[in-house]
Amino acid sequence: MDIRIEQVTVDQLERYGRIPIAFDIRSRLEVEAVDGGLGGLAMREVPVIPPVRRDYDAMEGATEDGGPASWPKRFDASQWGVFIAVADGRDAGGVVVVVDTPTVNLLEGRDDMAVLWDIRVAPEFRGCGVGRRLFEHAAQWAREHGKTRLKIETQNINVPACRFYAAMGCRLGAIQRWAYKEPEVAEDVMLLWYLDL
Repeated sequence: MDIRIEQVTVDQLERYGRIPIAFDIRSRLEVEAVDGGLGGLAMREVPVIPPVRRDYDAMEGATEDGGPASWPKRFDASQWGVFIAVADGRDAGGVVVVVDTPTVNLLEGRDDMAVLWDIRVAPEFRGCGVGRRLFEHAAQWAREHGKTRLKIETQNINVPACRFYAAMGCRLGAIQRWAYKEPEVAEDVMLLWYLDL
């Protein structure tokens, strides 16, 4: 399969948002405190039966005020890298890398770090190498912009993403058990992954 990565402007985030991000939660990583937390945290994979559908774009709202098209309204996205993978003449996936945006808390006020803000692959292209190509492209773009570390947020309910980031050489650097307050995701655990560039 021929996969071409195109850099697009933030004006094309509506196009980017047409690439589905929804996935089925078939298992989750259950986080348990060992010895009240003094022994660290342990994770074990447990099945989710029946599977539950998660669509982050729908949670933000599928209207003009939500999803990827709304990001430039909420943040200064002028420094962001936005990329679309085109395979077989179709938009197969996309990735957004955030740099130099003080209002993005995930950057921790650091100018040496980039955040992989969003990565998505259309269902019919999952498992075909599109995600790997996008991730590698995002890491290279961050390197070229002088960043030494890439930070990625995911959740314990996205086990395939966790396995993907580990396979890409990322290390789990933080587990935040009560990071989310929105009712739909309040039970999710934030997992922060890091890649040295």
